[in-house]
Amino acid sequence: MRDANPHDNPEPRAWEPRLQAMLADVDAIAADLEDQPEQLLTLLRQIEALHRRIQDGPFRTSLPADRHQFFTLLQAMETSGGWPYIPRLQLRTFLDLLERDDQELPLDLAQEACGAQAVFAGDGANSK
Repeated sequence: MRDANPHDNPEPRAWEPRLQAMLADVDAIAADLEDQPEQLLTLLRQIEALHRRIQDGPFRTSLPADRHQFFTLLQAMETSGGWPYIPRLQLRTFLDLLERDDQELPLDLAQEACGAQAVFAGDGANSK
């Protein structure tokens, strides 16, 4: 018999080792595609599409109908890190990075662009 709230179930998650193996495969694919931005973009789009399919399909249909259970789920989400989000690079971020001198370019452009995205995705007042 299942607990009233499956989110509080302390049983180990049998699916996690499978997921970790898949994530390691995706990491390996990303490493294989280093210096191939078009291919990496395709990979990112597929990961985003997977995120949306899970969100709009199994996740949405698994949401509790009971208000109390839904509130409990929201509390669990808040304490465990919130809603999963896949940040997108903004075109403005790319343009700003291209305008810099070569000496100023960071080693990890994607990381900086993801961080800068928050500035440009906000209220729009911070964009140049």
